[in-house]
Amino acid sequence: MKFQVYSTLLFLISCIPGWGQLSISGKVLDATGEPIVNAEVYLKELQLLEQTDGGGSYQFQNLTQGSYTLIVFSLEYEVFEKVVNVERSATVDITLEQLQAEQLSEVVLTQRRERIFALKQLRKVEGTAIYAGKKSEVVLLENITGNLAANNARQVYSQVVGLNIYDNGDAGLQLNIGGRGLDPNRTANFNTRQNGYDISADVLGYPESYYTPPAEALQEIQVVRGAASLQYGTQFGGLINFKFKEPHPTKKIELVTRQTLGSNNLFTSFNSLGGTVGKLSYYTYFNYKKGDGFRPNSEFESENFFAHIGYQLTEKTKVSLETTYLGYLAQQPGGLTDAQFYDDPTFSNRERNWFKVDWKLYSLRFDHQLGKKTELSFNIFGLDASRKALGFRTNRVSQADNLEEPRELLTDNFSNWGAEVRMVTRYQLWDREGALLLGSKYYDSNNDQRQGPGTNASDADFTYADDSYPNYERQSEFRFPNKNIAFFGENIFNLTERLSLTPGFRFEHIKTGSEGTYRNIVLDLAGNPLLNQEIPENRILERSFLLLGLGVTYDLGKSIELYGNISENYRSVTFSDIRVLNPSYQLDPNSSDESGFTADLGIRGRYQNHLTFDVSGFALRYDNRLGEILQSATRTDANGNEIETGSIVRFRGNIGTALMYGLESFADWNVQETVFPSLTKSRLNYFVNMAITKSKYLASEEINVEGNQVEFIPDINLKTGINFGYGNLLGSLQYTYIDDQFTDATNAPQDVTDNQRGIEGVIPTYDIMDFSLSYTYKKWKLEAGINNVLDNSYFTRRATGYPGPGIIPADPRTFYTTLQLKL
Repeated sequence: MKFQVYSTLLFLISCIPGWGQLSISGKVLDATGEPIVNAEVYLKELQLLEQTDGGGSYQFQNLTQGSYTLIVFSLEYEVFEKVVNVERSATVDITLEQLQAEQLSEVVLTQRRERIFALKQLRKVEGTAIYAGKKSEVVLLENITGNLAANNARQVYSQVVGLNIYDNGDAGLQLNIGGRGLDPNRTANFNTRQNGYDISADVLGYPESYYTPPAEALQEIQVVRGAASLQYGTQFGGLINFKFKEPHPTKKIELVTRQTLGSNNLFTSFNSLGGTVGKLSYYTYFNYKKGDGFRPNSEFESENFFAHIGYQLTEKTKVSLETTYLGYLAQQPGGLTDAQFYDDPTFSNRERNWFKVDWKLYSLRFDHQLGKKTELSFNIFGLDASRKALGFRTNRVSQADNLEEPRELLTDNFSNWGAEVRMVTRYQLWDREGALLLGSKYYDSNNDQRQGPGTNASDADFTYADDSYPNYERQSEFRFPNKNIAFFGENIFNLTERLSLTPGFRFEHIKTGSEGTYRNIVLDLAGNPLLNQEIPENRILERSFLLLGLGVTYDLGKSIELYGNISENYRSVTFSDIRVLNPSYQLDPNSSDESGFTADLGIRGRYQNHLTFDVSGFALRYDNRLGEILQSATRTDANGNEIETGSIVRFRGNIGTALMYGLESFADWNVQETVFPSLTKSRLNYFVNMAITKSKYLASEEINVEGNQVEFIPDINLKTGINFGYGNLLGSLQYTYIDDQFTDATNAPQDVTDNQRGIEGVIPTYDIMDFSLSYTYKKWKLEAGINNVLDNSYFTRRATGYPGPGIIPADPRTFYTTLQLKL
């Protein structure tokens, strides 16, 4: 199969033929003959969306003969729709009629646009990316009525199927989502990007995301799973791309200010400026958050700044520069045992644990139109960041913090940069249109990590105290140089008017290394050192491999399609998998990379304006899966021999081969359009988002693993609710139900009498209800809501390190209210 797919790709690349002949072009004007800028022109049959330029012009190239439905939308104008018969290139000038003043509600207009386009999946070709045949979902932030100020992930991702979400209770400073058996911790199994470039700590060595853009600044969130690895990386999870709001095209200055108050002294302030002056466009915001949390020792404070500047050099060339800064400090109340949680989930016995993040991102992007059907983008990006974790984290969670002892301090500094070039060209082959994507990425990182004793103070003092505590057991200092170069390509190959194939490939060359030392310290029962030696450890691992994939789509009608894909996946072992010394688990220093494949088969589409749906089955095979099991702890004695300590810890390493499979389904029924379509100012939608997932370890060399269920997989993952409103008043009521799930490969059960650890065991079934309202009046908007309306006590994670170890309780009932002014 690999040879056939690869040969097909080489053939397609070598025989790009000449340009197509037919097109639809024209201008969009108002009643006075003035051009309308940034009107949306949609070619329904091909799912192509264009915006008019400064002169009101639009153009669709490379069309075949046939009939096409042209839909034009612009705020404050009536919708225009016309069927155009294309036998030769056509010029269609369009005049839009102004709406009546009483109809000019921004909320109503936004709802009307949603009904017209209903674009819930990414188009087959978007800019310099191809999404044909992939499972893609788009979160449109303007359509969400929810707690955006706190980045409430349950509400933001309510219509993305199958996501498993950790609740953090930190106003959304970190995003923790997984799915299909992938650990949600800091979204490490997705390739996370903003505006198309990487934002995680280290894509290869430490792909965790300590920074999450505020939902208030976003236009949409693109979630692409399945075969996403071919364009964006090798991850099993796929892609999450945060797309920021764009500069206002006609205003020189647009100001949005949002002030939010909530439970537990939550205060957030979001303020943005954007606009266009001639060829220069800009968008910038500042976001401030602070709160106390619902448990003692939970306060946090953050500052986030973003700036985008774009300059249109010519009609075909644009340059944009972006910079991002996030800094936050959070106190961490620690985890709980099962007994502590069920006795009092607000309890905390950690007063000295702190977490600090400093994140700086940079991006310079160049976009150029090489021809009428060829687009090129070049993006160079960089990260300069650090994270510091400080505190007491014994695996005996119930043990009180000894205020005389030093705190453990872990410091990671991340310095990396990369460059990615992508080109998409459309062409004619055998009288049908195709699209070819080719690209390359270079990535270079040089990170360092240090672990050792901190001070015995209680404040956020992130300085090492080596001289005061020379026999502190967990000490190491390492540098992690990584290099990666990748070449990738995909091609949409239209076999018939209905059937298309999208083969793809990704070639990776990865070089990872570790250079440093760790200390082996053996103490007697009185705490005196029997051995204190520094051990050097230097490694270099270099590998090259080819990943292949294939997507297929078959159009059943103008708005319904069958789709399927299969793609190979790969995950590089991270330096946290082999080196961080943790009292809660032991690491296998010989852990190796993970590999496998992902497959999807489904049907999606829209029935008129009544129903939007996406139903699919999936399978994910995971070889050499990194996971955790319970076993006897060992340590190295003075002679270098491993001996058992008699205690039980988690062991982390390559557990075995796992298979995850299931059904993912989503449906959104527009009740208003179906039952009372004449009430155009009203809104009533009912949605169901449900994933049924099964899993099994097929093989393992570890004891009591083979045949077990895979961790982080609830059998049933349900989100359902209604979105309602009339005119400028909108509301949402959402219910979430998550079945129980294991947290380790040995499927350890929950022990509600456990008064020691709380690290292993089942995460019990939980359900949550959220309610939100918003009202818009001219330039003002008021939002309010209640999260966890039923005030259920639950938890979504058992942390093995920070912010634990132990059970991390989720928020009880909380409220929020936001006041927005838009000028």
